[in-house]
Amino acid sequence: MIPAYKVRIHEGRRGLIVGIANDQSIAWGCAKAFRALGAELAVTYLNDKAKPYVEPLAREVEAPIFMPLDVAKPGEMEAVFETIAKTWGRLDFLVHSIAFSPKEALGGRVIDVGRDGFLTTMDVSCWSFIRMAHLAEPLMTHGGALFTMTYYGSQMVVEHYNIMGVAKAALEAAVRYLAAELGPGGIRVHAISPGPLATRAASGIPEFDELLEKARTKAPARQLVTIDDVGLATAFLAHDAARLITGETLYVDGGYHIID
Repeated sequence: MIPAYKVRIHEGRRGLIVGIANDQSIAWGCAKAFRALGAELAVTYLNDKAKPYVEPLAREVEAPIFMPLDVAKPGEMEAVFETIAKTWGRLDFLVHSIAFSPKEALGGRVIDVGRDGFLTTMDVSCWSFIRMAHLAEPLMTHGGALFTMTYYGSQMVVEHYNIMGVAKAALEAAVRYLAAELGPGGIRVHAISPGPLATRAASGIPEFDELLEKARTKAPARQLVTIDDVGLATAFLAHDAARLITGETLYVDGGYHIID
């Protein structure tokens, strides 16, 4: 359900949400928050297999733009931004919430990862955000905000996170460089770092249930983060109240990352 907020701080703003797979996705938490706060949304889905799960959610947020986007398929990303340019003529914010690593790359040691597995992991998990920022920049003529999703495993070695930790570290570095380059145009760039969440993507990480329990007991807040927590934090950073905050990695994890 879309929450009801009396203050619609994003009324009149338009944004692209990339990465909704189902109603447990972090991207869905972001879509709900932005829509509840008044924003108009464009929503993408990965492929025909994913479409039946995403289409009802796109209808729920009344998305006027609903398109396929597999960043590994040439032309699909450009088609999305061309449609946004023709339909809206501008873009105010973008949420990039996708990552991927082949099973054989993610499941083994970093030192053993093959070249193809490494390149695929970096392409989808890091370069796609850089490319989206490139395509979004001309549409953010009055400034805007770009967001991507990361994880604590970028900064500390988390068991079983493996090559994705390397990709997320690169992604966070990209955020800082993009923030520096786009800042003069009024475009802010952030990485959001949620605590462990029971999403479909996370299910591919071995012993993930143990990781969830560790986060629940170790975090100062003594509770797990939800997709709604992540969505609201992201929506806050997209508002003008946060206009001088950029280049940050914002932890939404109940304080988990501050505990040894």
